Amino acid sequence: MDLIVIIGSGAVGKMTVGQELVKITDFRLFHNHMMIEPVMEIFGKCDGAIINRLRNDIFEEFMKTKFQGMIFTFMWAFDRKEDWDYLKSVTDKFEKTGGTVYYVELVADQTVRLKRNGTENRLLNKASKRDVEISNDRLRREDSKFRLVSNKGEVPFDNYIKIDNTNLDADKVALMIKEHFNLPGKSIGDLYNSIYLEEVNNKDIEELYNMQIESFMPLYEKYHDDLSPAIEPLENVIKRANNPDRKYYFITKDSARVGVINIGTKNNNKDVYYISPIFVAPKYQNRGYGYIGILKAFEKYNDAKEWRLETILQEKGNCHLYEKCGFVRTDEEIVVNDKMTLIGYVKKV
Repeated sequence: MDLIVIIGSGAVGKMTVGQELVKITDFRLFHNHMMIEPVMEIFGKCDGAIINRLRNDIFEEFMKTKFQGMIFTFMWAFDRKEDWDYLKSVTDKFEKTGGTVYYVELVADQTVRLKRNGTENRLLNKASKRDVEISNDRLRREDSKFRLVSNKGEVPFDNYIKIDNTNLDADKVALMIKEHFNLPGKSIGDLYNSIYLEEVNNKDIEELYNMQIESFMPLYEKYHDDLSPAIEPLENVIKRANNPDRKYYFITKDSARVGVINIGTKNNNKDVYYISPIFVAPKYQNRGYGYIGILKAFEKYNDAKEWRLETILQEKGNCHLYEKCGFVRTDEEIVVNDKMTLIGYVKKV
């Protein structure tokens, strides 16, 4: 189990950068105020002993999960031995699992941090900061009382980066961290669990049809083929939707309808299933949603002995997608016009 420790002064952006890292990696965020706020709410003060015990329970349970790792944020006073000891105890836990620990230090000018101290995201997640005037006074006091920025060469770890994010957006910093440490992106499992197939009802046909036109129009403008779903009459879609041997599904990501897949059989042959059509709305393309949609189809129709579909030979991205799903090209080939050829794919189960 890996660990990313983001350290830095108050309001430097540790939590916000962590939130952006969660979007592009399989790490989960455990920012320091996740324990501070409930303890302050219940006990009326920031009790470090209680906070550390609760954090320890989270660490222990999290290390039993299948995630790549955790992002932990911490305001490290480099002139306090107890802070060095505490971080060592935390990192030791993760290293004992065979994981790697990465250290990210963020630094920014105090004037910038005072502005960030009153941002909506910060106040939403940290109730103790909502009296901004008091919070600003506390930030200044912490800056004067502790040394919250490391000296050159002071941090002894191999996996360490120091970033001045005074003028950098959080998403840019997150990408810098990901690329510097070559962190893996979102796991297929994480994406797989957020996508499901939602059966299309008659009342949804118009929405489906409009998405189909939008999705296929770029291909039609490129190839000008008479078979394009971009110019298919609505009646054909309705007929296909009412065919008892076929079903339309929305590919749904976190309740958003991002694409469509049609699945069915021919000639009452329940061993062979066909996918036609499948498409993802332009604004959601190149995110892996079509790939997961096909995998979800395999899961839903797990009695299939064979899967078949057609695609455009000249669209190498589509060919790659289907081959990634386990399809193999057949000898079937239909020349539609001088720009476009349809080819067949089959997947044996």
